Amino acid sequence: QVQLVESGGGLVQPGGSLRLSCAASGVTFSLYVGAWYREAPGKQRTLVARVTSDGATEYADSVKGRFTISRDNTKNTMYLQMNSLKPEDTAVYYCHAEHSRFVQLRAWGQGTQVTVSS
Repeated sequence: QVQLVESGGGLVQPGGSLRLSCAASGVTFSLYVGAWYREAPGKQRTLVARVTSDGATEYADSVKGRFTISRDNTKNTMYLQMNSLKPEDTAVYYCHAEHSRFVQLRAWGQGTQVTVSS
């Protein structure tokens, strides 16, 4: 089974930084597309960033220039470096993994809370 565990969330002031981690187990993570989503209260879960097995990245317009997604396949881990955080970034952040070829093989992490407030 694919299992994902997020960590690194917390409370940070506007303009601050956080680094989220997502550890995968039960799979060879290099075969998977990784992504970060976020969900604010009462709002739909939306894509923040994704990284392919080749290292190609995509970002939501709202986070371009501020967030960086990366992966370390030797550690089966994906990261989201968040800089210049804004209050509107407050949400539960979820990691997601999807097999590059067989998309039915996928999993969500449990989520980690990020709160940006002064």
